[in-house]
Amino acid sequence: MRKIETQMLNAVSTCSTWHGSNTTVSSIDGVNCAVYLHNNHIADVNSQTGFVMVNKYTLRKWPSVTTKSRLRALGAKVSTCKGVTYLDNVAV
Repeated sequence: MRKIETQMLNAVSTCSTWHGSNTTVSSIDGVNCAVYLHNNHIADVNSQTGFVMVNKYTLRKWPSVTTKSRLRALGAKVSTCKGVTYLDNVAV
C-alpha cells in the first residue's frame, strides 16, 4: 500500500479532513467521510462501520489505475479484465 493511501485511511478512520497530493478526505458529519481524487468524488466511507459506497459514475468515467488503487485501499473490490472495470464482480 502506498504511503498516501495509508495517510488517507488514517484520515478516514478518524473522519478528519485531510489533503495529500491528489487525494482529499472531507468529513461530512463526523461519522461519514467523502474521498476525492483530483477533486473528483470517488467514494463515501462510514468511519464507524467501514462501509464504502463507491461513486460508480466517477469510476466509470475515470477507471484509472490510481482511482482503482485508492478504492481498493478503502476496501472496495475493484478489478479490470480485458479492459472492462468491475465493482464487486459486476461491470460498471
